[in-house]
Amino acid sequence: MATATADAKSRNGKQTATKKWVYLFDEVKLAEEAVGGSWDGVRALLGGKGSGLADMTRAGVPVPPGFSITTEACNEYSAKGQQFPEGMWEQAVNALHAVEVKAAKTFGDAANPLLVSVRSGAKFSMPGMMDTVLNLGLNDEIAEGMIKLTSDARFVYDAYRRLIQMFGSVVMGIADEPFEDLITEAKQKKGVKSDVDLAAEDWLRLTGEFKKVYAEHIGSDFPQDPYKQLELAIQAVFKSWNGKRAVDYRNAAGIPHNLGTAVNVQTMVFGNMGESSGTGVAFTRNPSNGDKKLFGDYLMNAQGEDVVAGIRTPISISNLAAEKKAVFDQFVDIVSKLEKHYRDMQDVEFTIERGKLWMLQTRNGKRTARSAIRIAVEMAEEGVISKEEAVMRVTTEHVLQLLHPQFDADAKAKARKDGWMIGTGVNASPGAAVGVAAFDADLAEKWGKAGKAVIMVRPETQPDDVRGMLASKGILTSRGGATSHAAVVARQFGVPCVCGAEALDIDVRNRMFKVGSVIVREGDTISIDGGSGEVFFGELVRVEPDFAREQYLRKLLGWADEFRRLGIYANADYPQDARRAREYGGQGVGLCRTEHMFFQEERLPIVQAMILSEPNSPEELTQLQKLQVFQHDDFYGILKAMDGYPVIIRLLDPPLHEFMPDHEGLALRAAGLRLMGDRPNELKKVEELMTAVEGLREFNPMLGLRGTRLGIMRPELTKMQVRALFEAACQLAKEGVVVHPEIMVAVTNHANEVKLMREMIVAVANEVQEAYGCSIDYKVGTMIELPRAAITADKMAEYSEFFSFGTNDLTQTTFGISRDDAEGKFLLAYVETGLLPENPFQQIDEEGVGYLIRLAVEKGRATRPDIEVGICGEHGGDPKSIAFCHSAGLNYVSCSPFRIPVARLAAAHAALKEKGYKA
Repeated sequence: MATATADAKSRNGKQTATKKWVYLFDEVKLAEEAVGGSWDGVRALLGGKGSGLADMTRAGVPVPPGFSITTEACNEYSAKGQQFPEGMWEQAVNALHAVEVKAAKTFGDAANPLLVSVRSGAKFSMPGMMDTVLNLGLNDEIAEGMIKLTSDARFVYDAYRRLIQMFGSVVMGIADEPFEDLITEAKQKKGVKSDVDLAAEDWLRLTGEFKKVYAEHIGSDFPQDPYKQLELAIQAVFKSWNGKRAVDYRNAAGIPHNLGTAVNVQTMVFGNMGESSGTGVAFTRNPSNGDKKLFGDYLMNAQGEDVVAGIRTPISISNLAAEKKAVFDQFVDIVSKLEKHYRDMQDVEFTIERGKLWMLQTRNGKRTARSAIRIAVEMAEEGVISKEEAVMRVTTEHVLQLLHPQFDADAKAKARKDGWMIGTGVNASPGAAVGVAAFDADLAEKWGKAGKAVIMVRPETQPDDVRGMLASKGILTSRGGATSHAAVVARQFGVPCVCGAEALDIDVRNRMFKVGSVIVREGDTISIDGGSGEVFFGELVRVEPDFAREQYLRKLLGWADEFRRLGIYANADYPQDARRAREYGGQGVGLCRTEHMFFQEERLPIVQAMILSEPNSPEELTQLQKLQVFQHDDFYGILKAMDGYPVIIRLLDPPLHEFMPDHEGLALRAAGLRLMGDRPNELKKVEELMTAVEGLREFNPMLGLRGTRLGIMRPELTKMQVRALFEAACQLAKEGVVVHPEIMVAVTNHANEVKLMREMIVAVANEVQEAYGCSIDYKVGTMIELPRAAITADKMAEYSEFFSFGTNDLTQTTFGISRDDAEGKFLLAYVETGLLPENPFQQIDEEGVGYLIRLAVEKGRATRPDIEVGICGEHGGDPKSIAFCHSAGLNYVSCSPFRIPVARLAAAHAALKEKGYKA
């Protein structure tokens, strides 16, 4: 409990501290001076809501007078063990007295009472903070005085019961249901459907009943002292900053926990004073699709929460033009100016009191990914913002959400309206998922493998649940936040996920969950939106992404291409991957893995026969000649698809045992044949194959005979691949296709390896070019995926025209861990508990792996200044890793074709941030 009390001394507002904790709305100049003139600093000090109100006041917009208690006061309150900072309460009382003068009313005076609202307001708008409390300052005596002033007992007791209800639920934590049940019961007894149909005597009776509910739950009467009401409300706002929902949201949104929230205390204006009064919420553009058209709702004879609570069906803002044209015209003029002033789409709240318009809030409006992209593009085209600002305003998360399956916006709106939205939680992993509810990993895995779309529902997930999570289309939990196990796993594997949906009462034993009166049983269909954190009962219509139709995104990415320095390549193993990469804006292939071509069904037996043959034997050459036909066609297709762009082809990398049958499976087969005893020839072949597979076994295959080592020990395999590549390139060159093959050798740790492989490649390339009578523009380079290769990059560069960092293996060998083992055993726990800030296989570890990359770039360019440097691990599609690659001076990043739009934008962000642009 705060040390400040609502006694006579505290009401005098005597100043005892020099630190300024409180700013009136018309003191924005002082706030700017306090933070050195930065508007971003003002927003951090007064919060988004408070700074907006102050700025509107300065601009002459009709704003009810009030004041903001700073975010610094909130942080000091928490630091002092939930005690108001010294002097803060006195400053708040002084500010309240100043508001009394402006409003010509007195707080706590029954003859001419000032009522206020209390709202939270952090720098960034966020759910989970304390909801608004209206009509604060009312008590029994003041209610009687207001009836004399207004001659409207219905209005007064409606306002009083709202205060008791909101104060009880928002400030004191009483559930809303006991209050709402009483209202429902009153309407049923009277035979009416709407709150507006209840009369003064109904609200008078309900006010008394609400007081009883309050006393029963709190153990004391509803406070009659207006200053005590204000004190408790301010404390509740401060406490809400560290509430679980708020903390979880900040974790998910990447909002720092040390910002604190401001408290905004503002003169009440009333929208429920008859049909000449009303209230509403509006956006200057459509927050769902970005359409440049006023969007919102209002209600006459209502207070603010009525519009959003669904108690009455609101009316489209466009109808206000017919109902209150003068007010509507003034409103349109104000919000148009606000949008131009803030240079962004605005979310505004307003009240009409007896025909006079009051603006209660303006802030940058929340919007969908589609809306964010369209608004950014159109504002740039309108000249409101620059192209650079438009690119910075769109986040990589927006692009990801747009290119994930999404719910149809109209279907979502209808589901909300019809009451099918049953909960919200942390938007932990983007995407729209529909499936049947399954309450344990075993069933989720079973149903998933059987082809059912499953949403795995758990209170929280554990490592044992991973198999079920991977078999599911979506994950839903009632506990946990953005760094919970469910969230980490979901993001890692691209599964839509909503965490911490606390309204869900999950009963795993009885295979069901409840939300209010809704019961969802195992096998029932639900829909989750991992981008917004919403949960729906039933199936919502999904919209599959179509990049070609996303005109605003394509235009924005075109601008991004003008600003970025990094090239964007794709990891593509087949022609269809290469074509998709070009459609998404890829400028080349940064990794073509030839081993993926070997695993195809018709080729695998040939590969196995080649492996079983003696190196450099006629049998080996026979099998390699068969494979060369396939490899030629592979290379021909991918080079043709990338006409004019570079294609980096990695020679065979994995150990040979990966192409062979499983030893245990062969052993079981042999045992069966021995039992039958009637197929000796087949048994002999299986036993020979077992012997061969056993001979290929290695204790640590990742560090064994693979990559360049394999190419050196089986040189004819290397020559076959190079021959197939150059024959395809020469054929295409004669057909008029521009080809730029780049041959990459893998798993090198000594310059002599690169030298030997280069000599082998050049010899075959010269032979083929001479035979075809053509000259191909090509390069030879190496992957840097072992620490020694990075440390000796100056030597490696003597024989390499390009480096490509294989960041998966480089991370494994730098950390000394196996990714497959680590992620299943301990790595996710390390991330959850904060031992590691991020999964290093998803985001480059800049201190360790990043140091080696920078070192290799520096040493490589010291030897060969024009050496081309890029990365081809999955880090190439991670925005933070892309920013690192930009700062490290790489030439390109290579990623999955589907991540190319994200990479294009992230590369532009890195370049623009370097020039001083901010999001």
